[in-house]
Amino acid sequence: MLGDRLLLARKRSGLSLRGLANRLKGTVSAQSIGKYERGEMKPGSEVLIALSRELKLPVSYFMSPLLAALAGLDFRKKSGTSAKDRAWVEAEVLHQVERYLTIEQVLGLESADWNNPLSSRRRIIALEEAEKLADEVREKWQLGRDPIPNMTELLEHHGIKVLLLPLPKTVHGLTCMVRRPGYRDVPCIVINRNDTLERRRLTLAHELFHLLTDPDSPGDLEKGANRFAGAFLMPADELRQEAGDHRHAVAYEELMRLKRVYRVAAAAMLVRFEQLGIISRTVMIRAFQTVAKGWRREEPAPLEQADRRGEMEVPERYERLCYRALSEKLISLPKAAELLHRPVAEIKSAAEGPTP
Repeated sequence: MLGDRLLLARKRSGLSLRGLANRLKGTVSAQSIGKYERGEMKPGSEVLIALSRELKLPVSYFMSPLLAALAGLDFRKKSGTSAKDRAWVEAEVLHQVERYLTIEQVLGLESADWNNPLSSRRRIIALEEAEKLADEVREKWQLGRDPIPNMTELLEHHGIKVLLLPLPKTVHGLTCMVRRPGYRDVPCIVINRNDTLERRRLTLAHELFHLLTDPDSPGDLEKGANRFAGAFLMPADELRQEAGDHRHAVAYEELMRLKRVYRVAAAAMLVRFEQLGIISRTVMIRAFQTVAKGWRREEPAPLEQADRRGEMEVPERYERLCYRALSEKLISLPKAAELLHRPVAEIKSAAEGPTP
């Protein structure tokens, strides 16, 4: 119990055993901390208080059992993440998921059921199957053919927990399952707060594909995920109706306006045009060699300003549940502040609203 909690908290802090021992300035050795984590020893009250203070978590945190475990947290081969980065992400995801489960338990709620549109994970061989899968999911979720206004809200509505974290630069998103004894597994998608809104929306669709498909499929699943994301956010028939067929060129301002309609990256819009035959491959390549040359590095006409990255289409359900529990006096004001990682005064003001 305490060992699992301590290991999780240390990984979240990004500290090695020796690094944590150094921060504690002789209070306890690295060897002893390792024994605490493995359950071979228990810290005394003085050491536990020191660990709590250094790791910025209440003593009570270390005394309760872990509510969940993560399965299938996949960084994929090309992410280039270090072992330290991976350890931090795993610990932070589990920490946030636990807080989410805690507030659901306080309110007596089950985690929102995962409304899986498929009866089993789909095997993908060809890219065309990814395209068809996007249409099938839209149909099962009754989304019609219109642009999706808020991808985060859509996935939360269908029972997927969405977390927004400052991931390493090489990681745009990842998917895992939250496992609890006696409960159904809950899917979780983590996306990079530092990415543009356009990129985050594509990543959410990309990760949805990985939740729906068989990881042992013979096809190229990364290419399939990209094709699915484009088709899910920019349905073929609707985009052709907006942009026409067999174009010889596309005006910059036209593309920017369409990008705002579908809320996707301009580069992804160009690629989608080529996939659907709206423009030829030659036209697309010429665009990426000229006007669109830097679009993959820097988004043109971004929907979200760089200094406000991660403020639009954010996960809402967890915070909403925290304020619900507070208003029903199921948690205290300090507990709400702890769960939301905000000052007590800020939470009090938000709960009470403007003074008349």
